[in-house]
Amino acid sequence: MSTYRAFEVTGSKQFVLVDRELRSPAPGEVRLRVEACGVCHSDVIAVEGLRADPARPIVPGHEVVGVIDAVGVGVSRWRVGERVGFGYLGGHCTECDSCRRGDFVNCSDQSQMGSSTDGGYAEVAYVRATGLARIPAGLAAIEAAPLLCAGLTTFKALEQLTLRPNSLVAVQGIGGLGHLGLQYAGKLGYRVAAIARGTEKAALAKQLGADHYIDSTSEDPAAALQQLGGADAIIATATSGASMSPLVGGLAPRGTLLVVGVGFDPITINTLDLVFGNRSLTGSLTGTPIENEDSLAFSARHGIRAMIETMPLSEAPQAYDRMMSGDARFRVVLESAA
Repeated sequence: MSTYRAFEVTGSKQFVLVDRELRSPAPGEVRLRVEACGVCHSDVIAVEGLRADPARPIVPGHEVVGVIDAVGVGVSRWRVGERVGFGYLGGHCTECDSCRRGDFVNCSDQSQMGSSTDGGYAEVAYVRATGLARIPAGLAAIEAAPLLCAGLTTFKALEQLTLRPNSLVAVQGIGGLGHLGLQYAGKLGYRVAAIARGTEKAALAKQLGADHYIDSTSEDPAAALQQLGGADAIIATATSGASMSPLVGGLAPRGTLLVVGVGFDPITINTLDLVFGNRSLTGSLTGTPIENEDSLAFSARHGIRAMIETMPLSEAPQAYDRMMSGDARFRVVLESAA
């Protein structure tokens, strides 16, 4: 095969299916035959024209599972035929100040896959070897794909908390991130409260591991959490700063509101809620490739899976629209026929 199919996007939602020339991987890079690619809300950066140069064609997608079919010069730890994946971060440089201090997530010379560098809405993808994670044998490609971003994001947020077993952890939003956060929180040994709008997701929340369900349309979630003793942590997954703003009042002393959902409106906080009780507000982006492997292994061992809908690569634009509509339950995954 000398060419491969890929969906390029320019401007806002201008998808074009193109044939690209197959090239050899650059030094330090590997080439994958893509098996599956998750469709993530962060794809809006590329698809909606929110990047620096929206006129430049880009291939979206950063929840990619595939098989290595070529390695570049200088790649010594990866082999042709290995089943691997990558998430949002496209591999650290190992040389910048952040990398030299071991803070690979904040590498200053790291591409964002599918946003600044071509991603996985394609039959073939290229990525730095430092961005790769191995896929456990027990995970199918369509199962592993959404765990490489949505899974890692929620798992890493919970993992960085220094909480006692049986601490109360609330997960705001039962969507693409939140339905995974509920599963991880329960398997990590926490008491889990789910916060969502309406009652239609109450039964599902319990199935996913929630001990308590709070309907934010019928009660004040902060007051409800305080009735449970106060949350030691709240993982905020909704893409709305306004919905996160009232949650700080539901934290226990020294509790943390940890934001993983990316919205475009600000979070407004009452300073009294922060100061009195020593509460904190912080964000969490993602993890390193080796932490991605840890997350995948934990998921495989404990039966944690994303709820997914699959669509063929040929329907990538429709898959993106399906994800953005909010009607998908809860992740959409593209399957490549390559």
